[in-house]
Amino acid sequence: MTRQVRQLGVADYEPTWRAMQAFTDTRTANTPDELWVVEHPPVYTLGMAGKEEHLLRHTNIPLVRTDRGGQVTYHGPGQLVVYLMIDFKRLGVGVRELVRRIENAIIATLADYGIQANGDVNAPGVYVDGAKIASLGLRIKGGAVYHGLSLNVDMDLAPFGWINPCGYAGLKVTQLRELGVVATVDEVAARLLPELERAIDAPVAVPQAD
Repeated sequence: MTRQVRQLGVADYEPTWRAMQAFTDTRTANTPDELWVVEHPPVYTLGMAGKEEHLLRHTNIPLVRTDRGGQVTYHGPGQLVVYLMIDFKRLGVGVRELVRRIENAIIATLADYGIQANGDVNAPGVYVDGAKIASLGLRIKGGAVYHGLSLNVDMDLAPFGWINPCGYAGLKVTQLRELGVVATVDEVAARLLPELERAIDAPVAVPQAD
């Protein structure tokens, strides 16, 4: 089934989140999957089990309590956000496998820029030399996935210093610009999206009999 890519440009977080919910609530077994590409104005988002104690100082950056997994993270201009509006049942893989596939797509994209990155089975996301460059947060409802990933491209990283990113005190955060890559969010999206498509559509591994 064809997967549509929607380019949302710069859009406020909360209306985009509400649109994701509406899309998921009204989709049917025949609804094509979509990938939403967006940048958000500065905003902190806190997952369902998120604790406000991970906000280390008061700022004028708005905080939105949302319905994804995970703790607190920051979104802002210069960060690529891709929301994966996917029929989870149709995909036929488990949650951990889907997370691994998304991480692998990001890792492959970074490798294309000459950057060696890795995932972490205990802390979803993608890391370069221990510093987090991409975050993941998903919600599964009615057999469908929404929310998605954020990849730091060329942004002001200071607001990450005012939180415990993803609930981890002292976690370092990095971005493509700090790693020597000069690229726009759109240019990085053009590289990441095909990798995401390939990863999502990869055949499901069949266990081999002993």
